[in-house]
Amino acid sequence: MGFVRRRFRKRYILLTTLLVVFVVINAPGIFAWGYGLYYRRSVSHLPQITLLNERMLVLSPHPDDESLCCAGAIQQVLRGGGEVWVLWFTNGDGFEWDASLLAHTLRPQGPASLELGRRRMEEARQAARRLGIPEGHLFFLGYPDRGLEALLWHSGGSPYRSRLTGVSYVPYSGTLSPGAPYTGESLRRDFRRVLERVRPTLVLAPSLKDAHPDHRAVGLLAQQEVPADRLRFWIVHGGLEWPLPKGLHPDLPLEPAPRGRGLPWQRLPLSPQERRAKLEALRAHATQMRLLARFLLAFVRENELFSSRSDVD
Repeated sequence: MGFVRRRFRKRYILLTTLLVVFVVINAPGIFAWGYGLYYRRSVSHLPQITLLNERMLVLSPHPDDESLCCAGAIQQVLRGGGEVWVLWFTNGDGFEWDASLLAHTLRPQGPASLELGRRRMEEARQAARRLGIPEGHLFFLGYPDRGLEALLWHSGGSPYRSRLTGVSYVPYSGTLSPGAPYTGESLRRDFRRVLERVRPTLVLAPSLKDAHPDHRAVGLLAQQEVPADRLRFWIVHGGLEWPLPKGLHPDLPLEPAPRGRGLPWQRLPLSPQERRAKLEALRAHATQMRLLARFLLAFVRENELFSSRSDVD
C-alpha cells in the first residue's frame, strides 16, 4: 500500500509541475496581466533608442530573424527617411522537422531540405515587402543552416558539407554567389561585398549571448568586420522559454532575455501600426508558423530591444 501511495504522489507532483509550467509559459488572462504589471515598469526604465535617417543593414542568420528582432526598427528607419537592407546568411534549410512536414517524408535529407530552403527564401522576400523594403535591398548568401560556426573557423581543406542538404556549395539561384564553396573564405568575402555595396551607418546583428550557434557566428563576424560604433545587437534565442508569455500579446512589453543580463539594453517603442506590420511580416514565414507560431508571435510586443555591446565586460 505504501508503494502505491508513493507512486501516486510522484505522479501527482509531476502532473502538478507540468500544469504550473504550462500556465507560466502560456499565461492566460490574469497571468498575462501580471507579466505586464511586473515588466512594464522595469522596461520603461531602459533608455530609449531613436532610429531616423540611417543606412541600416540587418544581419539575419535565417529567414524570420529579420522580423523577430527588427521589424519595428526597419519601419522606423524607412519612415524617418533612411534606407534598409537585409542580409540572410542561410536559407534556413537545416530545420529537419519542418522539411519533413513540407515534403511529407521521414527522411528530409537532400531534396526535401533544399526545397525548404527555396520556400523560406521566398517567404523572406514576402516579409520584406510587407515591411516596405525594396527588392533590390535584399541579399541572400545561401550558406548552410547550423553550419556557420564551422565555416567561420574553416581554415582550408575540403569545403564544409551540410548534413541535411548534402551539398558543400551554395545551391540556390538568386543568391549573391551561387556555387560558392562552403568555406570561411567564401563567407567572409560575400559579407565584405555586401558591406562595400551598402556602406551602412548602422548594422543590427545577433548577440554573442544568443543560444543559437548560427546567431553567435554572425554576431562574431559582425564584430570582426564592422566598426563598433555602428553596431547594435539583438537576441532571439534568449533562454528559459523567453520571451514569456508565449503567443500573441502585442500590448505587453518585451523584457531583456535571461541570456542578455548585464548588457546595456535600449528600448525601441513600437506604435500599434508598427506592431500590426510586424505581425504580418511574421505571418509571411508560413513554414515556420506551422510549428513555431507561439514562439514567433511572442515577439510582437510594445517594444524591441537593442544593445551597444554583444557581451558583458
